Amino acid sequence: MKNLKDMQNERDTRCISIDRVGVRGVRFPIVVSDKANRTQNTVATVALMVDLPQEYKGTHMSRFVEALHDEGEGPRRLNIHTALRLPNRLLEKLSAQRAHVEIAFPFFRLKKAPVSGMEGMMDYDVRFVIDAERGGKSQFTLTIKVPVTTLCPCSKAMSTHGAHNQRGIVTYSVRFVGPPIWIEDLIDMIEECASCSLYSILKRPDEKFVTDHAYEHPVFVEDLVRNVAVATENHTAFSWYRVEAENFESIHNHNAYACIERSLTD
Repeated sequence: MKNLKDMQNERDTRCISIDRVGVRGVRFPIVVSDKANRTQNTVATVALMVDLPQEYKGTHMSRFVEALHDEGEGPRRLNIHTALRLPNRLLEKLSAQRAHVEIAFPFFRLKKAPVSGMEGMMDYDVRFVIDAERGGKSQFTLTIKVPVTTLCPCSKAMSTHGAHNQRGIVTYSVRFVGPPIWIEDLIDMIEECASCSLYSILKRPDEKFVTDHAYEHPVFVEDLVRNVAVATENHTAFSWYRVEAENFESIHNHNAYACIERSLTD
């Protein structure tokens, strides 16, 4: 329509640029790679942002959602490949210098109980973050949250009737040298670093197994992040990683936390 005023393009006089501006909390269907079934359909929560020079009053919010639909509609659908194109599309549509995209979604996996073999569905929080600069390379970071069991080595050493254990969360972020690794393989690697992994269905023989296994593999939160760090650095697929572990302590009114972050390309 003619003569509709475009406030976003008006000049701002405060001389303050904005690092990131855009939209968050956009729900959108996504297809992700699945090692067992090739693909799985899930729903992502998307954030799309760009920088804004100091001279502009505002950005064009509708263009962010337009860019998402341009890449995600029809036979292309939103997946890892179209997601990697999103920042450059934002740079073009909004004449920006930097773009930031976050795509968070639940990833589902059937997991067999260790003794009975009964299958139950597990879900894991996964996040893709893609940053891009005009004329530069994009940077892709994958983050996954994996729940685990940890059993306290100190409690085991000084107690005669058991040891306290708790559920914890490992938040694992990586950047890749080459092609990304299966999400399931990253989950397996992290679970092997804990006292025991979690399951959605456990019968009594399974419960005995996981209880005994955790008791035989005690780890502090410090052990857990170091174990993941060693597994990561023994792999050739990564250029950078950050591993965080948080234990929801069962005998304390606080959580235990540890973090390691390293670049592997220096």
